[in-house]
Amino acid sequence: MSGGSGSGSGSGSGAQPPVGIDELLERVRAGYERIEPQEAYEAAEAGDALLVDIRYAALRERDGLIPGALVVERNELEWRLDPQGSHRAAEATSHSLRVVVICNEGYASSLAAQSLHQLGLLRATDLVGGFQAWKASGLPVV
Repeated sequence: MSGGSGSGSGSGSGAQPPVGIDELLERVRAGYERIEPQEAYEAAEAGDALLVDIRYAALRERDGLIPGALVVERNELEWRLDPQGSHRAAEATSHSLRVVVICNEGYASSLAAQSLHQLGLLRATDLVGGFQAWKASGLPVV
């Protein structure tokens, strides 16, 4: 057959080998500084951070809410926080906004923070340990 541009493995196409989720999380988290619950609480209280809860409804109903946190389920996050987007939340005022993404245990929020970085929200971070760490720290939950 023809010898030119085969589609077989190792053909020099520049494709990256697959990466496991643990390595992906490590790479993502190396790109920004994560935040601990107490620091996130203090930043939100001072008006220096927007807490964004991306947990799904069943977890919010089971475990409660962080007072003042914006609830945006994960599948809507980019649309709601893009300051240029037509579906943005009122709180999504600027690319310089400091966003702290909170999931249940601090895994999905890391990938979400990376996605926000790709939208230009370079101060986006996530909460180490997620909502469970917040609650375990004795911080407010309603």
